[in-house]
Amino acid sequence: MTIIQGDATTSSDRSPVEEPSDGATAFDQLIDKVRAEFDTQFTWDYERGRDGLNRLYEKAKRSQWNVSDDLDWSIDVDPERMVRLQAEATGIPAGFPARSLLDVKGSPVASWNDDQWVDFAVNSQCASLSQFLHGEQGALLCTARLVESVPWIEAKYYGSTQVVDEARHVEAFARYLDEKMPTSYPINENLKSLLDSVLSDERWDLVYLGMQVVIEGLALAAFGMMLGTTQEPLLKNLLRYVMSDEARHVAFGILSLQEIYADLSADDFRLRQEFAFEACNQMRRRTLNAELWPSYGISNEEIEALLPDQNSQQKFQQLLFSKIVPNCKKLGLLDHRDGWLRERFQEMNIIQFEDWENTAEALDLDGPVADRELDDAANRASFDPDALQGVEVIDTPTH
Repeated sequence: MTIIQGDATTSSDRSPVEEPSDGATAFDQLIDKVRAEFDTQFTWDYERGRDGLNRLYEKAKRSQWNVSDDLDWSIDVDPERMVRLQAEATGIPAGFPARSLLDVKGSPVASWNDDQWVDFAVNSQCASLSQFLHGEQGALLCTARLVESVPWIEAKYYGSTQVVDEARHVEAFARYLDEKMPTSYPINENLKSLLDSVLSDERWDLVYLGMQVVIEGLALAAFGMMLGTTQEPLLKNLLRYVMSDEARHVAFGILSLQEIYADLSADDFRLRQEFAFEACNQMRRRTLNAELWPSYGISNEEIEALLPDQNSQQKFQQLLFSKIVPNCKKLGLLDHRDGWLRERFQEMNIIQFEDWENTAEALDLDGPVADRELDDAANRASFDPDALQGVEVIDTPTH
């Protein structure tokens, strides 16, 4: 499977991408370079005095799994049937939250029938899984960077296990998209912009903050939403395994950053607050699925003008930040110095999550690794459709 930026691969009745005939040009289209200048750091201190990171490393070594052996790839997946079963089981109709556009006068989707919404939902699922795939490759590169640049041996040890985790996640999502789904999509421009920013920054703590806290935290919530609604057994199991890894990854960021953030100057701390806010803002824009709408003949400008004002879209976006806000609070980013980030999260209407369970405290660093633990990790992060209580779910237009 190859994904060329700017287009989706073959999808339903939409045309496949025409790849360039020139071999060198085709290869160049598949490579995206990010220039970075940073210090690679050796450490000659092999003493392991950071207990939290030591325990996290031991847990990571006990928690390895194999995409080829631990997932049942013989399961047949029918994406349209999966969407219909999901709607029946959750009571949330296909195409949510975009379906709320049916209640907008002059809506570009006003004439869509149920079959069209099912097709849209299938492609929306493909788009989400594609962003998971691209994000996991970004995490793979960022974590490799951390192994090179972080000064502590305990963090290098743990980071090396996360590199393996991220490679496994890329493998899993790529295989699922390639073998079980009808199409895949290029990376969302907001996600790519944030990854470029994180990878090109020479300060290793901002790589931690951007990837381990914001991107991984958002992914953990997004995986939980998908796990809580999908009825497809292979995808459910894949997400359970990935989420058990992701909880460790977010904890890695929190345990590492706590050590340095308490002693930052006011100016340096504000820079980290601003970075966290802008990263969250970029991820909020990502949820509009800009890579999906043009293939349905609807411009992103129309969607940007209509969808963000819909209550269901706002609720959906807010829930995605349910892991990031408590983790930022754990790091002191909300209230340290002058409370600048708290005010920004209030403006984003996500501050209500500040007292939800933070990932570092939720993770049992010493417990056994078993199916029960995978279930516990998944259940803590999974999406409950009842969380949308009070949000109007629209089956047909009201105008």
